Amino acid sequence: MDFTLIAHQYRTELLDSVLPFWLEHSPDREQGGYFSCLDRRGEVYDTDKFLWLQARQVWTFAKFYNQLEPRAEWLECALHGADFLQRYGHDGDYNWYFCLDRSGRPLVEPYNIFSYTFATMAFGQLSLATGKEEYAQIARSTFERILERTDNPKGRWNKLHPGTRPLKNFALPMILCNLALEIEHLLQPEYLQETIDTCIHQVLEVFYRPELGGIIAENVLSDGSLSDSFEGRTINPGHATEAMWFIMDLGERLQRPELIEKATEITLRMTDYGWDQQHGGIFYFLDRLGRPPQQLEWDQKLWWVHLETMIALLKGYQHTGNPQCLEWFEKLHRYTWEHFKDKEYPEWYGYLSRQGQPLLTLKGGKWKGCFHVPRALYQIMKTAESINKKQSQNKESTLTGVENKIDSLYYPS
Repeated sequence: MDFTLIAHQYRTELLDSVLPFWLEHSPDREQGGYFSCLDRRGEVYDTDKFLWLQARQVWTFAKFYNQLEPRAEWLECALHGADFLQRYGHDGDYNWYFCLDRSGRPLVEPYNIFSYTFATMAFGQLSLATGKEEYAQIARSTFERILERTDNPKGRWNKLHPGTRPLKNFALPMILCNLALEIEHLLQPEYLQETIDTCIHQVLEVFYRPELGGIIAENVLSDGSLSDSFEGRTINPGHATEAMWFIMDLGERLQRPELIEKATEITLRMTDYGWDQQHGGIFYFLDRLGRPPQQLEWDQKLWWVHLETMIALLKGYQHTGNPQCLEWFEKLHRYTWEHFKDKEYPEWYGYLSRQGQPLLTLKGGKWKGCFHVPRALYQIMKTAESINKKQSQNKESTLTGVENKIDSLYYPS
């Protein structure tokens, strides 16, 4: 695989197609924030504003401003969304609503913990981009709210009866693995390390189940045991592989290669486990006992599942050189560009049938926004560039070694 071409392909798609789509169609210049419900051509079909997607878009443009290129239009776009979030996104005490109407009036109470996590990411990146303490303080205060609710993420809005089946979900420790590094600059070192250690323990020692053949459970009981219930049997391959590239990043940051090896092993296992042998692509949900899943959309093929898996596979190859990672990456690369890439208009489809046909031609909605596609394009581009650089250095080293051997033959010491 030519990683120079891969890096170029993903960079071009990011800079010439995906980011221009969101910059042109998403900002609400009249009432603030972003439109996320965009059809295939970028026309707005609904004006409600979902906190996940508002915060994710702030993060995306602030992140790229910080790490890719300091373009003024990217920072302006991030600040445009952040201003709306500051004014309307929370209740005054950094409890972040789930959904607002176009003008910013709350529609859904702040029950969803991931509104908080993405707000933390957004303002953490914006604090780096601007140097403003007010953004840093919003990120820190929101992070404290998250930690206060780790045992009961929905807080007083939890509709489950307490104590009967106390399940905990994989999604929060998964996202905290990534969030810890996102706001590393805002946390005390010992506090950061404690958070990282807890997240790694939860992911690799609680939700990772060797007795199930090495897969990640989506829900376990509060004591860590498995539950024979719809929720307890649910497997979400995309969540698992997304978490694994977070673990790889932590392994690199902590200089713990055993974490990277373990995460690579789990990535390969979950990719194989979730692959649809009949039609290709990765299933959205599966039941670990092979029973009918509760999710009616279980056999759909979703954009983020495939993109997150691709990131994990390429990072696994980068760090370990495991050829299986590259084989799977090539297979996923072909599948995603063939089925999710819109050949006529910018941005990518999000929802395919099991057979790989678009179920919805939207480019954004309640759950899909300016996040997974640009983040994956960037991550894969950067990883491919790193692999290409390493391979070039190895070739130069090998060539130098050969030249030295030849010299020693002709000019013995």
